[in-house]
Amino acid sequence: MQKSEVLMKIDNFERALARLKEAVGRARDDLDKDGVIQRFEFTVELLWKALRYILAYHGINCYSPRNCIKESFKSHLIDDDEIILDMLEDRNRSSHIYSEKTSEEIFERIKRVYLNYMMNLRLKEKL
Repeated sequence: MQKSEVLMKIDNFERALARLKEAVGRARDDLDKDGVIQRFEFTVELLWKALRYILAYHGINCYSPRNCIKESFKSHLIDDDEIILDMLEDRNRSSHIYSEKTSEEIFERIKRVYLNYMMNLRLKEKL
C-alpha cells in the first residue's frame, strides 16, 4: 500500500465531509434535510474505507465496516468506536427504512454529534 493512495482516500473523505458540513449549514426544509442525510451516507462510506486504507498501510487487514472500525479503535486511529458504529447504524437505517420521524432523528444526530466528531478525526496525522 502506497502512502499516496492512503492520502487520496483521506482526501476523498475530507471533501465529502466539507460538503456535508455545507449542507448541514444550509438545510432549511425536508428536502434539504434529505440531501444532508444522503451526503452523510456517502461520507460515512468514505470514512470507513479511509480507515481501511490507513490500517492496510500499517499492515492490518480488515474487510467489513464494523471490523475496520473495531481495528481502528484498537490501533488508536479513532478514540471512540461506538460513535462511528452508531453512524453506520444510522446510515443503514436511512438507506433502507424511511419514516419522517427517523429521518428527523438522524438529521439531528448528524448536526449535533456526528459532524463534529468527524471534523475532529485528523486522519492524516495517523499515518
